[in-house]
Amino acid sequence: MMKTIPVTEAIGKRLCQDLTQIIPGEKKGPRFRKGHLVTAADVPVLLAMGKAHLYVETERPGWLHEEEAARLLYALCDNQYFTPSEIKEGKIEALATADGLLQVDQERLVLVNSFGEMMIATKPSYFTLRKGEVAAGMRVIPLYIEAEKLQAVRQKVHSLSSEPLIQLAPFTPKKVAILTTGSEVFHGRIQDGFAPVLKEKLAAYPTEIILHTVLDDNKEMIVAAIHEAEVAGADIILCTGGMSVDADDLTPGAIKTAAKELITYGTPVLPGAMFALAYGKSGAAIMGLPGAVMFSKKTVFDLILPRVMADLPVTKAEIAQLGYGGLL
Repeated sequence: MMKTIPVTEAIGKRLCQDLTQIIPGEKKGPRFRKGHLVTAADVPVLLAMGKAHLYVETERPGWLHEEEAARLLYALCDNQYFTPSEIKEGKIEALATADGLLQVDQERLVLVNSFGEMMIATKPSYFTLRKGEVAAGMRVIPLYIEAEKLQAVRQKVHSLSSEPLIQLAPFTPKKVAILTTGSEVFHGRIQDGFAPVLKEKLAAYPTEIILHTVLDDNKEMIVAAIHEAEVAGADIILCTGGMSVDADDLTPGAIKTAAKELITYGTPVLPGAMFALAYGKSGAAIMGLPGAVMFSKKTVFDLILPRVMADLPVTKAEIAQLGYGGLL
């Protein structure tokens, strides 16, 4: 396991932990790594780091070193969409191997973190991860932990589910149709301000815009355009404008008529309360986008689009849950 000795007596001994060096304004990281053989030249460096005593390696059956324990905690999260980082200072991280949406089993995560002497920290569910980004980090708190304790946690976690604690729903390629509604745009009185914003947002995902049509405030015209977009193979149909309660705002009614299933018109999210989501006869996601999407950096659209890109169906109950944290 380990024993404590004065740093001046550690020459020729091997360290049993990474030793962190902090130089304010310059760096914080391991200066000496686990297993390092201490030399006479290391002593003044260690003393300058505030290390008057060191832990050096000894054997003790039934106990796990922090690095081995960290690997076992990582195994609770491991799946095809994550890869382990190098272990540094006893911590290991799960790195995404693809762009996608993170999902976390919060109940079992809390179980691990309630057990004591170990921890797993994750990004929140529905967090957009890019390839190579950190999804979770884990370590044990002491330098050594009883193997039985870690095994007990693993058994409890697996008794509830054999699935990993974290999952990644990868983004899949989508064909997109943009249907711009509004008599002011249709008749050329103003330019379409929605399309540039949507194109910029869509560029962050594997999307192809296959159709962009400008429509008058006419329900039948909008319904026909939605059907045409489905026939053209659109996976996502974005209807912009006409989403409020004015006399000329006919887009919500058109979406309801054209869709196979209307999930919601209205969300507990600001900006973006006047948002509609439906699924068409082809399975395409049909979204009615309020004007806030054009002006605000983040709206309900930025919460729903990643789920659609990750092929995660959105239910009315999940829309209701967006109110918690929905003041964007």
